[in-house]
Amino acid sequence: MDGMTGVKGNQVLDGLTGLLQDAIIACDTYKSAVHAKISVILAPSGKVDRAAFAANQHLAHGYAWLVTYVETLRETANWASRLDAEGRLGEIDALLAQILFSKYLADIVGGVPMNQGETIRPHEFDSIAAADALFEDPAVRTLIEKGLTPESMSAAAAFLPDSLARSTVENTGEDETMAMIREQFRRYADDKIVPHAHEWHLKNEYIPMDVVSEMAELGVFGLTIPEAYGGLGMGKTAMCVVSEELSRGYIGTGSLGTRSEIAAELILIGGTDAQKEKYLPVIASGEILPTAVFTEPNTGSDLGALRTRAVKDGDTYKITGNKTWITHPVRADLMTLLARTNPETNNFSGLSMFLAEKPRGSDETPFPADGMTGGEIEVLGYRGMKEYEIGFDEFEVPAANLLGETEGMGFKHLMATFESARIQTAARAVGVAQNALELGLRYALDRNQFGQPIFNLPRVANKLVMMAAELVGIRQLTYFSARQKDQDKRCDLEAGMAKLLAARAAWAAADNALQIHGGNGFALEYPVSRVLQDARILNIFEGAGEVQAMVIARRVIEEGN
Repeated sequence: MDGMTGVKGNQVLDGLTGLLQDAIIACDTYKSAVHAKISVILAPSGKVDRAAFAANQHLAHGYAWLVTYVETLRETANWASRLDAEGRLGEIDALLAQILFSKYLADIVGGVPMNQGETIRPHEFDSIAAADALFEDPAVRTLIEKGLTPESMSAAAAFLPDSLARSTVENTGEDETMAMIREQFRRYADDKIVPHAHEWHLKNEYIPMDVVSEMAELGVFGLTIPEAYGGLGMGKTAMCVVSEELSRGYIGTGSLGTRSEIAAELILIGGTDAQKEKYLPVIASGEILPTAVFTEPNTGSDLGALRTRAVKDGDTYKITGNKTWITHPVRADLMTLLARTNPETNNFSGLSMFLAEKPRGSDETPFPADGMTGGEIEVLGYRGMKEYEIGFDEFEVPAANLLGETEGMGFKHLMATFESARIQTAARAVGVAQNALELGLRYALDRNQFGQPIFNLPRVANKLVMMAAELVGIRQLTYFSARQKDQDKRCDLEAGMAKLLAARAAWAAADNALQIHGGNGFALEYPVSRVLQDARILNIFEGAGEVQAMVIARRVIEEGN
């Protein structure tokens, strides 16, 4: 078949890779038409109007979802084209690509779901005629009408049982090195994490220190730290693969590396040579465990409103204030702590970042440090590290531990880490979604009703196929963001899109996997109940979905995309 080297299934559309690329061209035309319409409302003078954005949030955020869909399809099409050019595009790869395109294109034409209760539709963009033209594009119409059919879904489902013996359903397109890293961490997760994760969750226990030590030996905490500082010197793509596989085992283990990633990047970006030499090697080795101390009560994503203050007193800063939603602080040795050093400011300009050391605590004595107290926040999921509220009362930090030894740079330093943090969060979401797929698939194959496995029921199999199809899209968008970052290219937009969509896809996968379990999925003894709880946090932290959509919309409106 034209453009389909190696594809044998008769449910795969002829010339699929060409159809996918043609559909992207049509989507770009539609996106431009929508942009022209809403720019008049959101940027009437050519610049983003904050008041207009606030008054038209549904419209602005809906546009963010539209462009996220288009970029996801673009990276999926590029992935399929690369595999096809290499003669590696298999039947399941092609089927999942055309199913994803069919679903997402139909959503673009009819209405993109922003969450379970909010949808953005073409008429709200005043773009019905443009949407009609998009639907009438030959490639788009073919993909919508023929890409996702009972026959193509059944053909894709036939591949799923064998996928349980592999890391992914599809050929991700990664190179040999990444494939080896994935296999190494998949084996580790299966051997050391999966058998115990549910017990850790149910008992709200810390991930055992021997597991943390093993992860350190595997290089998890120094993965992207340069070799000169004791790290492995690998890129964000490797970070994605490792985070994905560890999160597939348990989101807690996938998230342990997040704090080290943030701390190391802050120090690499803004630290002095002395700070780099002191802290990076021990972060890389896992000798010290960092935690991020940014969020405050009643501020959430409004970091400019932070009130925790740091007052310089000779060679020391005394920090006073309250922080909340601090992950893994008890066992941490180092806090990347954001505080206000200029009391005259009430915005981002007066914030500074500190490398604040603290002794390790325990459940009995969580914070054995002068000027520091705290209490645990009990949570539904995302356990294994524990969440805390922390109070500081003239907690002392040496002046030499001010990041970069320069005041007022805290917000700038933090912003520079957002790309990596959101890429890593998207990778965690991919891992959670993969876990949901595998749990749902195993249960569907094992559970017999009416004399057959429930996997044979189309609405069960269809749920699993759609999970696999969405995993293709969110993986490729996440990996693209990582490659951009590895090439020192700006990727905050792509990283934000990956995080936005991957979080929604993970929740949908977990919800559908639980539905496949039926009443058993509602029982705490089944791991899918944990995965549902873990998946829910992904749309909140590292930028809630609404905040993420706002950031994406502002960028694309400002840049005329």
